[in-house]
Amino acid sequence: MKLRIEHETHYEYSAPLHYSLQSIRLTPQASAHQTVVHWAVQAPGKLFGQRDGYGNDAHTWSLARRLWRGVIKAAGLVVTHASPWLDDDAACPSPLVYLRSTTLTAEDSSLKELARGLFDDGVSEDAVLELARRVARRVAYRGGETTVDTCAADALKLGAGVCQDQAHVFIAACRANGIPARYVSGYFYAPESPALASHAWADVCTDVAARRWLSVDITHGCLMGERHVRLAVGPDYAACLPIRGVRHGGGKEAMRVNVAIRAGDA
Repeated sequence: MKLRIEHETHYEYSAPLHYSLQSIRLTPQASAHQTVVHWAVQAPGKLFGQRDGYGNDAHTWSLARRLWRGVIKAAGLVVTHASPWLDDDAACPSPLVYLRSTTLTAEDSSLKELARGLFDDGVSEDAVLELARRVARRVAYRGGETTVDTCAADALKLGAGVCQDQAHVFIAACRANGIPARYVSGYFYAPESPALASHAWADVCTDVAARRWLSVDITHGCLMGERHVRLAVGPDYAACLPIRGVRHGGGKEAMRVNVAIRAGDA
């Protein structure tokens, strides 16, 4: 599927911004799942590209002048191939890195119980999808119940959250049972539900030695398909934010994000 994506993040400040330093993970990488035909990122300052510690294409930029408003844009064309199986290259860290607990994915007994016994015979598609169904039943998709700081255990207790929370619960349940799992940020083409354009799901390691992963969308209860575009991976949401940074000045900040996805050549 051909997907044209436009992602804009607008900032406005109540006082002049004097300095800003930001890190951006808004560049999709080519893989068995997707071909990046063309892609461009724009920011108020000069962009410097690098590959981060998790293998993502990232950029940093800094600004040292007065600014009242600014915009970061990412746009391009990606062709998806609906391949949920992915193999990391040698530049990526060992999958064992994704056994490590984080603040957002700290395990407890309820998370461990969620996946108990599912992977006794290995990490299969059926087992991964069954865990996704269990998580979706226990954590209903509902906005306004959680924040970006809500951890997996708290989301499970609340019984509600958004795609970020469902991914964290899924990942924490895998790690609690000795299975490496990681967070995926990206886009999802849903013309009937444009609010889902910015999306999150999870990768599960099926073979540590081969660095092989299976990608699953907990919110939609399916393996990664042609409507998904991958941006970045990390241990949790905080590790692969699309945009993060620090600033001096600016007073109160107002941010507005617009993501538009169109299918086909139009």
